[in-house]
Amino acid sequence: MDIGRSQTHLQLTLDLEADITERFRSVKECVAAGIYRRGLKRMAAELDEAPGNLSVQLSGDGQRKFDTDSLELYVQRTGDLTPIRYLVAKYCGDASAARDEALDRMQAVIAELPALIAASGLATRRAKRGTS
Repeated sequence: MDIGRSQTHLQLTLDLEADITERFRSVKECVAAGIYRRGLKRMAAELDEAPGNLSVQLSGDGQRKFDTDSLELYVQRTGDLTPIRYLVAKYCGDASAARDEALDRMQAVIAELPALIAASGLATRRAKRGTS
């Protein structure tokens, strides 16, 4: 992560995992994975929750929900930025990077096109039609 400043803007550069939005269906699932990886009882104590309450909050069952204050406390206490990276990747993805990737792929396909036409025999068929 790199943070730069100009007089009017703050520039943030993040290296995001390409598959983070595919590995998790939601930010809550992302947090739950981090909590269970660290141990539910230990994390419940860190987040000032009973283990049963925290488990219910993360499951989405019942009326108890894992709220934004809990998310902030989780990030603060664990230093785990994965939920933030997930949200950035999902909602602030770089559209120009996706466009550039699509253009690169198009150029590769266009470069292969003459060889594919030759391999398919289409060029030979056209030449024969043109001479008859």
